Amino acid sequence: MVDAATLGELFDRGRPADPSAVLLEVPGCAPVTYGEADAASARLAGALADLGVTPGDRVAVQVDKSPAFLLVYRACLRAGAALVPINPAATDPEVAHVVGDARPAVLVHDPARRPPPGPVALTMDAAGRGSLADHAADQADAFDDVAPHPEDLAAVLYTSGTTGAPKGVMLSQRNLASNGATLADAWGFGPDDVLLHALPVFHTHGLFVATHCVLASGARMVFLPRFDVAAVLAALPRCTVFMGVPTYYTRLLAADALDRAATRHVRLFTCGSAPLLEGTHRAFRERTGHAILERYGMTETSMITSNPLVGERRPGTVGRPLPGVEVRVTDDTGTVVTAGAVGEVAVRGPNVFDGYWGQPPRPSSLFSADGFFRTGDLGRVDADGYLHLVGRSKDLIISGGENVYPIEVEAVLDALPGVQESAVVGVPDDDLGERVVAVLVAEPGAVLDRDDVRGAARRRLAGPKVPKAVHLVDALPRNAMGKVNKAQLRAAYAAPGG
Repeated sequence: MVDAATLGELFDRGRPADPSAVLLEVPGCAPVTYGEADAASARLAGALADLGVTPGDRVAVQVDKSPAFLLVYRACLRAGAALVPINPAATDPEVAHVVGDARPAVLVHDPARRPPPGPVALTMDAAGRGSLADHAADQADAFDDVAPHPEDLAAVLYTSGTTGAPKGVMLSQRNLASNGATLADAWGFGPDDVLLHALPVFHTHGLFVATHCVLASGARMVFLPRFDVAAVLAALPRCTVFMGVPTYYTRLLAADALDRAATRHVRLFTCGSAPLLEGTHRAFRERTGHAILERYGMTETSMITSNPLVGERRPGTVGRPLPGVEVRVTDDTGTVVTAGAVGEVAVRGPNVFDGYWGQPPRPSSLFSADGFFRTGDLGRVDADGYLHLVGRSKDLIISGGENVYPIEVEAVLDALPGVQESAVVGVPDDDLGERVVAVLVAEPGAVLDRDDVRGAARRRLAGPKVPKAVHLVDALPRNAMGKVNKAQLRAAYAAPGG
């Protein structure tokens, strides 16, 4: 097993002896070797240092997926800075919140966007061109890497909470390195593997889970700019591993070209970021002969559990705890429930974060006295140790693999003229897993137009957060305590088209 306390150790132990070994294959571009990636990230690290970035600083990056993004991530680590990735689809108010909260020393952004005031602003397009590349051009191909402590901050990922604005999840070198080493071993990664990478790189799944498995093992990636059914099917014959979200698999299953021949070279299909329907699991196995390996994680913990590489991959479960990770299911008092009983999933291990940016570490509202993080997810463990997720104690919606918290959407809707109040719920969707549905009550005398409401939301929210349907009602259903009954709303609008 590859063991590492820092990301530098993880990457060094996986680096091929031959620097000409290919790291990235990018459609329409020349391959990027490990040696070229080292030299390019050294130049970028030198540029960041010259621009005033010092160890402990944050570097925010909001650009489209590209090899250059990964090189900037590596450059941040080499300079001792923490990466703050931002969804390329985030709106100006969303970007302003992250920048205002994280206070990065540098913001790297697409040339087409206007950056918020504050940090040094540098541009970078999908080809890696821009003012950051200009600063890096005169730098050396070698850099004296900052030697981090395992507990040093490596990244801050913003994720919406059930209350308030998005919060920055602080992930340390140890959090990410330990999980990368564990996954590379658990999933059997080696230097002959080729990962088909079609995921976004602004969150844990695409940026850490996928790339760290490759870098920990000296493997290579076919690096697609986005998920596209035709592009994925064209690349599969030269790949050995594919990582996806449930939406990817439902869309692949809709393609007649997906069959055993198309997937015969792949040894492993994994799925995460949202629950995979058992029907999708069965249909994929019948069509291709492959059982999808489902696993479970979250931004605050990286990966927690996984179905086995060798052994039974049970549909409807997310497997057993990964090595070094402890999982327990507890009741409202924190007492561990009996096997098979439902309770809140709690986790402890080197992969678990210490807290949110700007807030006290390990608050008692999130962590038990003995160090278990309360995930907010509800689950049960069967007699064989497989974890079954049965729901969420929070109102998180996962649409197309992206997290959507209703309160964030509701805040935007409630601010619209004529809206008295709103409630946002997720309802089942065969393609997206869940779709976002908004239910509105108009102010007395006001007339709301559904299309206008969606248009206004689209201007303030990233795409996955925009309601797919808007319903107008006279009043929201409430329980005896006056709280909106979202279970009733989910049931009412769960039908197709709801």
